[in-house]
Amino acid sequence: MKHPALSKLRGTVTLAVRGESVEAFINLLTEHQIPVWDVRPMGTRHAEMNLLLPHVFLLRPLLRKTGCKMHILKRQGFPFTAARLAKRKFFLAGLALFWIALLLMSSLVWDIEVKGNDKLPAEAVLKAARQEGLYPFQWSFRLSSQDKLSRALMQRLPQASWIGVEKQGTSVTIQVVEASQPTPAPLYSPRHLISNADAVITEIYAEQGRPVVHKNTRVKKGAILISGTLGDEENQQQVVAKGEIKGLVWHEYEISSPMVRRSSTYTGNIHDRLYLVLGNRAVQLWGYGEIPFSAHKTTVEHDPLMWRSYKLPIGWMTERVRETKIQEEKLTEAEAKKVGIDGARADILAKYGKGTKIMSQKILHEKRENGKVYMKVLFEVEQDIAEELPLVHNQGE
Repeated sequence: MKHPALSKLRGTVTLAVRGESVEAFINLLTEHQIPVWDVRPMGTRHAEMNLLLPHVFLLRPLLRKTGCKMHILKRQGFPFTAARLAKRKFFLAGLALFWIALLLMSSLVWDIEVKGNDKLPAEAVLKAARQEGLYPFQWSFRLSSQDKLSRALMQRLPQASWIGVEKQGTSVTIQVVEASQPTPAPLYSPRHLISNADAVITEIYAEQGRPVVHKNTRVKKGAILISGTLGDEENQQQVVAKGEIKGLVWHEYEISSPMVRRSSTYTGNIHDRLYLVLGNRAVQLWGYGEIPFSAHKTTVEHDPLMWRSYKLPIGWMTERVRETKIQEEKLTEAEAKKVGIDGARADILAKYGKGTKIMSQKILHEKRENGKVYMKVLFEVEQDIAEELPLVHNQGE
């Protein structure tokens, strides 16, 4: 016979029945419509079977009628589990308190994150949210609906064109779309473009103003390249000089490059410290004592508990401390020189901006001393040499 419906919820009992008339007993069960299943004959006078707990109390007259005796072998199902738990009152109380605490903690707002803000400070958004009752450790059921919070925050923050509030578990995200402000046109006063270094002109393009120098002209620092004054002495007009001027400039670098390169690597030895995280607090569970490494780096891994798609305010945090050691690599003199010169070239390109080209380099002096290579290097660089010089009204060149 198949298992009756909800047998685990109603409780099942495995019986051992012994006697001269075991078959007659089983036939009587069928006549009285008492469901049994998994009937296993163990001999001519012995059989085992399963039946529902409520039907056990109906067996006594049938056993008396057939002269059989029964013995309960196994009890399964919810009624027996509930009875066992009822004897463990402290366990039940602790379990109930745990679920109550978990429910209460998951009903709080633990974290508020502001996204999308660029010019609008996050502190201003959080202050406006607090005025509307949205702040950490606030009960979720005391919050207004997300639509109402969005409208209220938009009224308090006119700098935003739209504000959305989204709640996921114990976290709230405030998404801000800032109102676009027209970029004010820059106000330029009349000016010259002058040279910011001694150079030889390699390229000059005057978009506005009067070019004063030409290609291959040698200029001193401060010399006018594109004049902002147009016309003669009687009819003058002052404009904003615009253009692009490039020139060859010489930069002298004092370089010292060590012949031993040091780097930090992991040894493979690890010391872990495990924490139980409750909200914004962490309780250390494992890995007490001092760190056994003289040199080390630490990484943190946070693993919160999840319920469906919600992140609960409970979880684990692991601090992984990895031992490090310093490795030394000896360089040849040529390798050390290359490292030093490459660093100087990178500094030039970063300092003088887009379009800068290093045309040539020349080592003026070099020596090796105290494990380092010392050099004086002259770089020939093509770079933008234009610099603004405001014009005083009616000032001549």
